[in-house]
Amino acid sequence: MHAPRSEIQSPEANAAVASSLPAFSIKVMTVNIHKGFTFFNRKFILHELRDAVRLVGADVVFMQEVAGTHATHADKFNNYPDAPHYEFLADSIWPEFAYGRNAVYTKGHHGNAVMSKFPIIHYENRDVSISGPERRGLLHCVLQMPDRRPNVHAVCVHLGLLESHRKQQMDVICDLVRNDIPSTAPVIVAGDFNDWRQHAQKQLEKGAGLYEVFVQAQGRPARTFPAHFPLLRLDRIYVRNAVAHAPVVLPRKPWSHLSDHAPLAAEIVF
Repeated sequence: MHAPRSEIQSPEANAAVASSLPAFSIKVMTVNIHKGFTFFNRKFILHELRDAVRLVGADVVFMQEVAGTHATHADKFNNYPDAPHYEFLADSIWPEFAYGRNAVYTKGHHGNAVMSKFPIIHYENRDVSISGPERRGLLHCVLQMPDRRPNVHAVCVHLGLLESHRKQQMDVICDLVRNDIPSTAPVIVAGDFNDWRQHAQKQLEKGAGLYEVFVQAQGRPARTFPAHFPLLRLDRIYVRNAVAHAPVVLPRKPWSHLSDHAPLAAEIVF
């Protein structure tokens, strides 16, 4: 895992540089990989999933339910990688990655991860677990853009199943964006929000100035769950100080075989 490095740009420098540069865009993707298994854990498909993620061509990938380690799966599955799944998926395509361990159990752990083609100069995993067995986190990464452009703040999230928990967790997101990120900095918050009642947009817009890219483009969040016949609008990409171009839900083939959530992708313009 890459060690954190200091963020060297001040908000004033960011704003000055941003005003003198033409627009710049990156392609982002978010996907819940279900620890590398198909729905109901019937088959281990991490190798197929790696191929599919590569074909999307994203510069930055937000991932949820990523296995850091598991003590017994290597004995059960011949193709189970020795490396943590985020390293296996990043391989030679994404030279930078960060992992936030959320759920820890006897045989291993899993959490959120970000893979990036841009340097990750700092990252922090914030525990937003409320109570009970659910363990949740916010993985906040600072990405260094080329040509002295302002750093981009990328936050990978996986929120709780209970609405009361999600409301508190979104308050933490708002606090993070308002107080820990410069007001002029571009921000992308993406992941599995489990927000089936669609309350997140109002809370995140009012509390942190975040706007969901499918809401901006199509009026509503995208349907993403279950992947084979999406009905619920659980996965999101929110932005601040940026706009999205052509957000898409990735096609059922091959994704309905590879994840129980349909992944999302978009071009983010700064």
